[in-house]
Amino acid sequence: METSVNNKCRAFTSLEQSKVLAKILPLESADMYYERTKEESEYKVYVGKNLAITYNLFSYRNGYTIPCWSLAALLSVLPRIDIEKEICSDDTFDYRVKAYIGDGYIGDWFDNPIDACYEMVIRLHELKML
Repeated sequence: METSVNNKCRAFTSLEQSKVLAKILPLESADMYYERTKEESEYKVYVGKNLAITYNLFSYRNGYTIPCWSLAALLSVLPRIDIEKEICSDDTFDYRVKAYIGDGYIGDWFDNPIDACYEMVIRLHELKML
């Protein structure tokens, strides 16, 4: 299934986020992938696994195919977490992913749950807790 990269609902990580996560998360945790178009300047997103990523083939090693994570895939790699949603004064939503560590939690507010999960993965990786 093909999905537009310019989809504003943020159902998956951006290309830049995906490149960072590919260095942190196990590649088998990705449930989508970016693939360059024939023009080689744009990427399209596809749902499912990609053999080039799984087997470290040429197209993955050279950046033609890049793993991508959906919200569900990101949630599956995080430890015990909660997602909070709050309506701000301008009627927009803010989301916070709270990861529980001992008796407390860490987490910041973002305008969509993908960014909140992405930042939590980065933070937990920096704390060597992922």
